[in-house]
Amino acid sequence: MKINTKSSITLPPDELYLVINLMKTLHAKSKVEVIRRGLMLLKETTDRKLLKKAYLEASLATRKSLETELAALDGLADEGLD
Repeated sequence: MKINTKSSITLPPDELYLVINLMKTLHAKSKVEVIRRGLMLLKETTDRKLLKKAYLEASLATRKSLETELAALDGLADEGLD
């Protein structure tokens, strides 16, 4: 794909109105900037969800071994205290 390839998007009037309002609110220079910022936000949100899911799966996978390790160390908690 070439850099800066032209593309045309036809939006319904209510979505175009939303883009124009966001353009004013965000002080964007163009409608394209609004769309780009929206796409980047969508990508970041999606990436975050995937990362959060991966951390959850890793946490669940190690939880049982962590409990075992902590139980083994529990007897050392008061070692040397009077």
